[in-house]
Amino acid sequence: MAQDHHFILGVHVDNRIKRASDVQQLLTDYGCNIKTRIGLHEVTGNFCAGFGLILLEMIGETVKIEELSERLEKIEGVSVQRMVFEHP
Repeated sequence: MAQDHHFILGVHVDNRIKRASDVQQLLTDYGCNIKTRIGLHEVTGNFCAGFGLILLEMIGETVKIEELSERLEKIEGVSVQRMVFEHP
């Protein structure tokens, strides 16, 4: 069954080392609602950024997606932006 909307969450983590375990636990808890997960952070030969961005393609009930978003935002140093694309 196709969804009426396409939900994308952008999760910005300002201190990956310090926040990773809390963020990962929530992503695991909501794993059945995450269709695609892409992690982005700056890496070069001698540099690995302390901040990062996670893109999540979400599926399932809207209430579960909003719940994850709200719980992520309660973690200090984590911010979430939502994109919702409606299907005709």
